[in-house]
Amino acid sequence: MAREPSWRKSSRSNGQGGNCIEVADNLPGRVLVRDTKDRDGGTLTFGSAAWSAFVELTKAS
Repeated sequence: MAREPSWRKSSRSNGQGGNCIEVADNLPGRVLVRDTKDRDGGTLTFGSAAWSAFVELTKAS
């Protein structure tokens, strides 16, 4: 059974209508990322391990 992505706004997005992304990390083995201002404009797909490494690097910055 295919699961639908469960989108949530990134905790790093600002609340003033600026740069915002949504992340769906409820799908096995992959994480989807899209622009909140252009939800139909395309989706980036990352492997779970690659996404985790990216998040850890951004936390260290």
